Amino acid sequence: MTKVEPNIDNYLDNHYIHKSNWLRAAVLGANDGILSTASIAIGVAAASDNRETIILATLAGLIAGALSMAAGEYVSVSSQTDIEQADIEREKKELAEMPEVELELLAAIYEKRGLKKQTAKTVAGELTEHDALAAHVRDELGLNEISKAKPIQAAISSCLAFISGGALPLVVVLFLPCFFLILLGIVAAKTGGSSVFKAIARISF
Repeated sequence: MTKVEPNIDNYLDNHYIHKSNWLRAAVLGANDGILSTASIAIGVAAASDNRETIILATLAGLIAGALSMAAGEYVSVSSQTDIEQADIEREKKELAEMPEVELELLAAIYEKRGLKKQTAKTVAGELTEHDALAAHVRDELGLNEISKAKPIQAAISSCLAFISGGALPLVVVLFLPCFFLILLGIVAAKTGGSSVFKAIARISF
């Protein structure tokens, strides 16, 4: 019987932590979308009884907020990317100028994590031979594919999430009158003993 080797990449991709980058931006965007758009709708409704004005203001707030969230998230995450890249460039320079010191530092990191001194040196040496920069970026700087900043992904997630959250108050503004009309039709039909469906259709139309 042939032994099937497990695909480690597929296994690792199943963990929820891999979604943390875009999920954080999405939750923030949706929360901001609900609160901001609802606040605009309530504020305009308090100042005006014109339904078209309320709808237009809410829609404008939804669009402006989505663009603002996307731009803000892109700029902030891009700043993080710049810092990460600066540290990587510094690490490249240190590896070129003092490789022995960097090797000892890597071994010390592994020893601090629980490996025996000799084992830590062996692991550090083998990883350095394989890809010194990758080893230091991951274990010294703490950067990996999961934690790596992704500005475009964060911006898109924030924008779409804001629209999803902000659409809820807009739907309420648009369709709340219809809901009350339907409710009125049901009450009228029940009171008069007529068809509920016909009453709802007639009064809504």
